[in-house]
Amino acid sequence: MNVPDDLKYTRDHEWARIQGNRITVGITDFAQDQLGDVVFVELPDVGDEVKKGETFGVVESTKAVSDLFAPVSGKVVEVNAPLVDAPETVNEDPYEEGWMIVIEASDPKELGELLDASAYRKFVEEEQE
Repeated sequence: MNVPDDLKYTRDHEWARIQGNRITVGITDFAQDQLGDVVFVELPDVGDEVKKGETFGVVESTKAVSDLFAPVSGKVVEVNAPLVDAPETVNEDPYEEGWMIVIEASDPKELGELLDASAYRKFVEEEQE
């Protein structure tokens, strides 16, 4: 299981790359592995508002349909449009080319509620027991 140390994580298996108040979001390697082959991704539009813990999109795989949850509140300022035509990128490269959206965070305090890499690894291990 690949869990980069420079990212933050949610208990819903999203990752967050924090760059100032801009937060790039995707699903973790663990999540894409559990889903299986991703065949469809539905993402919000640029300009949409998202709220921490609420659904911002959907990932559909050969096994399941899963909601995507915002790790922080704010405005969507970028969307990874190529995922619409190449959803398998989420499986191939979940932390780089498979990113989903960039949020301009409206409440920096929410970032402190995210898990660091070691806490996320422990969470996944406990969840699998």
